[in-house]
Amino acid sequence: MKTKLFTGAIIFACMFLSTGLFAQTHTPNVTKRQENQQARIAQGVKSGSLTPRETEHLEAREAKIQHDKRMAKSDGKVTHAEREKLHREENRTSRAIYRQKHDAQHR
Repeated sequence: MKTKLFTGAIIFACMFLSTGLFAQTHTPNVTKRQENQQARIAQGVKSGSLTPRETEHLEAREAKIQHDKRMAKSDGKVTHAEREKLHREENRTSRAIYRQKHDAQHR
């Protein structure tokens, strides 16, 4: 009786742990890029190469990416399509940061 209960508990624990391992809800690349882009925006504000309006626009883009990341994780699995969407948004935002920092407008 005890061995059946113990075996059942081990099987249940393995199933529980395996579903947690295979459900990929981690997005370390997106998180790292968000941190880098936030630093780039902060540097642009500090140097004066970003105007307040440009900064507000870029921060709104970053907030949307954060929201989309939360939505992708909400069902417990970040699919390949969701990851690709996040990467595409990050790429567009990165280009926007570059363009805004290097245009003729200054604070």
